[in-house]
Amino acid sequence: MDTIKCGPRTGVFLLAGGHFMIDFYNNFLPVLLPIIMVKMDMSLTMCGLLVMVLSITANLLQPIFGYIFDRHNFSKSMVYAVALSGVFMCCVGYSPNKLALFLLCALLGVAVSAYHPLGTSLLRRVSSRMNMGRSVSFYVAGGNIGFALAPVVVVAFLDKFPLESLPVLIIPGVALAIAYICTNIWNLPSKGDKPSSADGNTDFTHILKNMDVVRLNLSMGFRCWTHVSVVTFLPLLMQSKGVSAVMSGTMLGVFLVGSAMGGLFGGEIGDRTNHKRVMVYSLVLSIAPVIYFFMMPGDSVIAIIALFLAGALLMAPQPSSIVWTGHLMPQYIGVASGMMMGLCYGIGSIGAAVTAVLGDYIGLERALMISIIPVFLAIPMIMLTPYRE
Repeated sequence: MDTIKCGPRTGVFLLAGGHFMIDFYNNFLPVLLPIIMVKMDMSLTMCGLLVMVLSITANLLQPIFGYIFDRHNFSKSMVYAVALSGVFMCCVGYSPNKLALFLLCALLGVAVSAYHPLGTSLLRRVSSRMNMGRSVSFYVAGGNIGFALAPVVVVAFLDKFPLESLPVLIIPGVALAIAYICTNIWNLPSKGDKPSSADGNTDFTHILKNMDVVRLNLSMGFRCWTHVSVVTFLPLLMQSKGVSAVMSGTMLGVFLVGSAMGGLFGGEIGDRTNHKRVMVYSLVLSIAPVIYFFMMPGDSVIAIIALFLAGALLMAPQPSSIVWTGHLMPQYIGVASGMMMGLCYGIGSIGAAVTAVLGDYIGLERALMISIIPVFLAIPMIMLTPYRE
């Protein structure tokens, strides 16, 4: 097996850095939409379709890529995914027409979908099994921090420079891709070690028949329903309460930073205790701050603290879900990651769309309050899934 030219901690750091860059570029679009909308004379419906294209390609393709990477060694693709994700997103200002714009966003989504399961698969090559939860926590936190920082960085950048200068932000992604080559991480095998049958040729339907995996994926999809609903509608809810746009964006940042912290510590705690307990207890504890904030939305200190705790507790189960699913199907680590980091967010996005429809009929506050119900559904599904150390 190929070896890396760096220590395990550096390897984990570089893989988490890739997750940071991928999710960083993946969250440019919300900030760029108002500019692109005017520049290309796009309707709100067209903007919604653009967001949907990016969401589908960035989330729902992840299990498919994970399946491919678990059966074949395509680790070199991580270099192209990290480097090209920046190219695709930062060049939207040069799109000659709407078709080119949609194509760039679709290609970005493909790069995002490719990196997530591959990065998780390679974590087991650079990290010990005993510290896998910690490594996954750093990996997840890297993506969450990148996602949270993207709007801040892009707004600050565009305040000083025109949209056509955005390709300058490609440089960090290219530099990281070069680091993968120099440390030989891109040569590590992604293929699973253990065949799941005598001939090692189990098809994808076999994975879908694993009810423990299906239950965990659905439970995390329900968790994402609540999380995605908050991320999507929090600024709108705050502004409807008379909170300024700047403060609304700041509160979204509070929620995302809380999510990053929860993702950072969730896997570490799972390594030290039990991944199932982390998932159950964090979701149970998340209910109170989420309900409090939806009942008392505002920018008070208590509301901000509740929002931070809601983000942390809703995200804390993710590293443990990846580790646990990986234990359930060790020959398909990439698929496990793709399901827990991609497919579940696809489910959550569909749920957020349902919340939006409800908001048109009963009001956004009530619709968001109802969006806590999926967490109640997720908890018993996790409890019913048998856990083995």
